Amino acid sequence: MHTGDRPFKCSHCSKSFAQKYNLDRHTRTHTGDRPFKCSQCPMSFTQKFELNLRIHIRSHTGERPYQCPHCYKSFSKEEPLHIHICTHTGERPYKCSHCSQSFQQKSHLREHTRIHTGERPFRCSYCSKSFKQKSKLDRHTLTHTGERPYQCTQCSKSFQEKSNLQVHLRSHTGERPYKCLHCSKTFRYRNSSYQRHILTHTSNDNCAIPSLFEITAVRTLREDDTIAPTAEQDL
Repeated sequence: MHTGDRPFKCSHCSKSFAQKYNLDRHTRTHTGDRPFKCSQCPMSFTQKFELNLRIHIRSHTGERPYQCPHCYKSFSKEEPLHIHICTHTGERPYKCSHCSQSFQQKSHLREHTRIHTGERPFRCSYCSKSFKQKSKLDRHTLTHTGERPYQCTQCSKSFQEKSNLQVHLRSHTGERPYKCLHCSKTFRYRNSSYQRHILTHTSNDNCAIPSLFEITAVRTLREDDTIAPTAEQDL
């Protein structure tokens, strides 16, 4: 019989839970504790193997069991598949109760709502800063710990963010994913060198750059990879 009692109260916020297990899991969103570690890399997780860690291991195995019914794309997790399908249907099911905006992802609505509420639930354990997003807290924490968990397999360099490692790897692989639409030249980075090249295709100083200088990114990275800004120059 369900009584509706929620006796387990969070000491960091107003939430309460019917089971201690759920309180413990929720508390980790405040403390940043990630006790479940991947055996393949430095990543760690707040939830047990059956959940986040099992899904993460697919990034090592390459398994992508969730196939889009509308196109060729497949995904390692079910949630990104549902989000991706919205790009075909145009559906934005998560609506803000404070304004007219709507979102394809529930997490984006949750982050957006904090603009209205001012809530910053993720607190740094080293200083007084707090953040609206857990990912921002994780990134900030590295400035205190100095940890650089993403190690290059080709050299001794390591990085605080996965995206910076992915960009660095191009210096080893020679990958040049950014292709000029006006000629056959390709670029390793989307930086000032690539933009200077685009300017060589016009002598019209008044030209609207965004419409004339479109660049196609011939990407080999997966859809969930990101590209970090870089100051490195193409050779």
